Amino acid sequence: MTDNGRLERYAGLAVRSWVCMAEGQELDIYATSLAHYPLVRALARAGYANGARYVEAHYEDPHIRRSMIELAPDETLTWSAPWMIKRAEDRAANKSALIAITGDPEPELLADLDGERVGRARPVELIKRIGEVTSDQPNNWCVISWPNEGWATTIFGEPDVERLWDAVAHAVRLDEPDPVAAWAEHSQKLGARASALNERHFDAVRFRGPGTDLTIGLLPGSEWAGGGDTTNWGQRFIANVPTEEVFTTPDWRRTEGVVRSTRPLSLHGTMVRDLEVRFEGGRAVEVNASTGADVVRGEMAADDGAACLGEVALVTGDSRVADTGITFFDTLFDENVTCHIAYGFAYPDRVEGGRKVPPDDRREQGFNYSVVHTDFMIGGPEVQVVGVTEDGEEIPIIQEDEWRLT
Repeated sequence: MTDNGRLERYAGLAVRSWVCMAEGQELDIYATSLAHYPLVRALARAGYANGARYVEAHYEDPHIRRSMIELAPDETLTWSAPWMIKRAEDRAANKSALIAITGDPEPELLADLDGERVGRARPVELIKRIGEVTSDQPNNWCVISWPNEGWATTIFGEPDVERLWDAVAHAVRLDEPDPVAAWAEHSQKLGARASALNERHFDAVRFRGPGTDLTIGLLPGSEWAGGGDTTNWGQRFIANVPTEEVFTTPDWRRTEGVVRSTRPLSLHGTMVRDLEVRFEGGRAVEVNASTGADVVRGEMAADDGAACLGEVALVTGDSRVADTGITFFDTLFDENVTCHIAYGFAYPDRVEGGRKVPPDDRREQGFNYSVVHTDFMIGGPEVQVVGVTEDGEEIPIIQEDEWRLT
């Protein structure tokens, strides 16, 4: 795909069709790297061209985060700036549209630092407040990526940005003659898969494969979804682009067994490889990895819910992201190649009536709450997924990376 109008088309789709910004909304753009500035500027222009009342951009510099983790007092690692809390409250009250950008040009920038500090560093009160003010989904939001030289070098060993652009364009259906129609068709397919799962009312989902035998219990009110979300004021949007998953919120108390990650996990400036986790009574009790284990352990020590599961997601091998044959070293993409789970925060809207439950009461009702939410990939051709009924019958859902449930 050539760069003739590519950036403008990408930004326009993000604003109009993915985050689905309504005329008169405020648009807030969050870039996780200074390298994302070309996309930020294109999104701002697309925002105003499509009726935004105001566009604001916020950049993070990972090198400043590195300085904090390396040199700051221990209490600074979890401190929240009051103005950022007020900003999050205002965004929810104003029903702003939000776009975040991934594509890390330096994914192992923090690899030589104390892993426990890296894993623990997060603005705790800010995250808690965001969870409170957004629990009923006031914002339409979307996460997209920006191809850049550093990210391309991580993937290909050379800064081949055009090759990365081709892969990203295919994954997000930007290479289709009519991407909007292609996304509508794709969303319908994911919706049909979610409906098939909801009709079965499985009691649990079980994963079996090399190094993996994991059973994840579900709640009676767990609801599968995929292909799009809806705000509390009725605006449809696609939260992750790409997205190939159907997912739900499990019962955090009922995870048992062992699981081995099937792809590297890029996590807070480090790379976690060969991750293995053992769960007992719903909690991760053992974490091992060839690199990055301390970062995972640091995250899981953040609060009482951080070592428990908040999401289970199913993905088959025919996804657009899998078509590329690439390991992206970016969870936005790699989680859409294969099945994944997340430890930490659970989505309240994936439990019947969950949006109305205050955060402090969620764990008592079986769906997890935490300041952490980290996905890691556990599926693949050798991993079989079955749904377990209340009487113990196992019904195939995914076998040999293909969807089997009808």
